[in-house]
Amino acid sequence: MEQELGLCFQRRFLAARQLRAFPWPELEQRLRSAPGSSLLADILHQTILHPLCVKYPPSIKYRRCFLTELIKKHESTTAEPLDELYNTLADILNEKESTRCYKNYLLPTGESVTLSESEAIISQGTTGLVTWDAALHLAEWAMENSTVFSNRTVLELGSGIGFTGLAICKTCNPKAYIFSDCHHCVLKQLVENIRLNGFAVQPETIEPKSEGQEAEGKNYQQPKLVVAELDWGSVTEKQLLDLQPDVVIAADVVYDPEITASLIGMLQKLSTFRADGKPPEVYIAFTIRNPDTYHLFQAELDKVGIRWQIIPVHSNSIFLYDTQSNVTILQLFI
Repeated sequence: MEQELGLCFQRRFLAARQLRAFPWPELEQRLRSAPGSSLLADILHQTILHPLCVKYPPSIKYRRCFLTELIKKHESTTAEPLDELYNTLADILNEKESTRCYKNYLLPTGESVTLSESEAIISQGTTGLVTWDAALHLAEWAMENSTVFSNRTVLELGSGIGFTGLAICKTCNPKAYIFSDCHHCVLKQLVENIRLNGFAVQPETIEPKSEGQEAEGKNYQQPKLVVAELDWGSVTEKQLLDLQPDVVIAADVVYDPEITASLIGMLQKLSTFRADGKPPEVYIAFTIRNPDTYHLFQAELDKVGIRWQIIPVHSNSIFLYDTQSNVTILQLFI
């Protein structure tokens, strides 16, 4: 039971979920019934002292707040003080603030996706420097339907900092994966995260220097990876001819009515410029924040004759995201 609780804390901490998402009441109950230090020591080593966290840590503020809460729970019991808790807090307080913070998402294969993310939802004029719930949702569905991606060329529109694509590349064996976005700072961070996860990026893409995880010993084959700067409204014929995807995916790109027309136009062009005349499969995941925007997207699809269907809810629950989020996936027939 202690191990299960430790793993529950681990998954939430590595992904830097909000502190209220942790099972604090269960921890308090366990500590009252068995006021020893072994459970807290286990949680400490599953979280702040976990090897992934030591190498790619969440922000100092996040770790400090988490550890303060853990110490508070410990002090509410009659257990002997656990020096390791206080020593770890002292180490964190002595660290210098960094502009980087990391999130680590554990995969069913035993691998992980590590991302350098922005702490702010809006940063450098974009929302693309954080991972949104629809990206987690789409990755879970992809893992449950890996044959859709296996040995195929996948194009992701609006890749952001790369979570969905990296998860697919590590679990679904695509032949090639094309990440794309239009914001320069997002593309720069995206390339860094790809390299951080041990993948080689094609030389024609932006390649800032970054120390990444070793690719040796991984249980997946390295697909061909490309990072493309892609503006849906001004995409060129040459770009379209170079892409040639078998599958097109996107997550949380339907949030602004103003970009709906350019997204649909991009999908139509992708179908037109297929060398073999066979249109790609298209899957769009999004969080329904404004039902009007969602219905407008469907209406615009109907207007241009693009059929669509809602993909049934998948059974996987691998990543931790807001279960209250109304996330859905549409398959489009372009």
